[in-house]
Amino acid sequence: MVTNFIDLYFVTRNASRDMVKPLHIEDYIPQPVPFVSPPRWVLGHTTWFFEELVLKKFKPGYKEFKKGYGFLFNSYYNSVGDRTLRQSRGDLSRPTVDEVFQYREYVDKHMKELMSEEMSEEISEEVSEIVTIGINHEQQHQELFFTDIKYTFSVNPIFPAYSDRALVEDTNDDNESFIRVKEGIRHIGHSGKGFRFDNELSRHKVFLGEYEISNRLVTNGEYLEFIEDGGYKRFEFWHDEALAWTRENSVHHPMYWHLIDGKWNQFTLAGLRVLQPENILTHISYYEAYAYARWRGMRLPTEFEWEAAADNINRGKRWEWTESAYLPYPGYKMAKGTVGEYNGKFMVNQKVLRGASVVTPPNHSRKTYRNFFHPHIGYQFNGIRLVKSI
Repeated sequence: MVTNFIDLYFVTRNASRDMVKPLHIEDYIPQPVPFVSPPRWVLGHTTWFFEELVLKKFKPGYKEFKKGYGFLFNSYYNSVGDRTLRQSRGDLSRPTVDEVFQYREYVDKHMKELMSEEMSEEISEEVSEIVTIGINHEQQHQELFFTDIKYTFSVNPIFPAYSDRALVEDTNDDNESFIRVKEGIRHIGHSGKGFRFDNELSRHKVFLGEYEISNRLVTNGEYLEFIEDGGYKRFEFWHDEALAWTRENSVHHPMYWHLIDGKWNQFTLAGLRVLQPENILTHISYYEAYAYARWRGMRLPTEFEWEAAADNINRGKRWEWTESAYLPYPGYKMAKGTVGEYNGKFMVNQKVLRGASVVTPPNHSRKTYRNFFHPHIGYQFNGIRLVKSI
């Protein structure tokens, strides 16, 4: 038990080191837009989480690595104190990347000591819970690393590559078909002893009408038909706010698509490549997903319909937009203190995504997992699954 828990911590921490190995020192700092975090900040922030919420609270005599790091690497935890502005995470040249890695080593050393001491008897429930949250928190940032570095590289006119893997190569194994789900009462939300975030609670009942859900996700080629049919210009498929968004931002195609010499290309983590029609569509906003579904004469699933069908569909290659607003479940209670700021305060003006993606860390997905983003955000590895009402 001792080894397993400590190993889980270090497997996660080492995965963060591995993901930045392809980077050059110049890649660690740029932040082209506020919603993208520089790799240097991510490495520091995920370390600060363990220092601030675990070591300072539970390790007697612990001395923080360096004064001021809390201000630099706090993200949105108001209960902890002031922090640097989100849009300014890439503005500062110090601490250096080397200093951030030293920070990680220092915190990891003390975390190992703490966990070894705690587990020589039995780890307290409180320590176990916050360390587990910290591990899952770092895994979330590992996924965001890939979306963020892709966006950062995408604004560079020479289209640099992160690696040899494009991470968009997934294709559907089956022809499109629809799985019928009968009406009835379903239990929604997490149950059991495994890890879950608080927004997956509490488990409750919902009534679902009969519907049919696609066995697979929409492909590039299928979405291209929507574009060629004038989908972005046909107001009847769009929410009014979404149509205004397309016009104000000159959106005529999915993020990372480029029409070059009459051929569609797609920017990937392996650089620019010719668009492959059979590949599963990705980097699409909710606005676009909704419009495409309307164009097909269908709709997106609610998160409850998605969860009810999750065991019978191919999932895990893209985060899937749902028609559900990100709201608390019945009986949800926001925890007190810093942990309570993790999910609850974001339950407004966002849409739920379900599933996982090609950049989701192993063992970090479950059918009750509730991801959430604003409807105009398309830089995640997300996609579209269609539903027919009966």
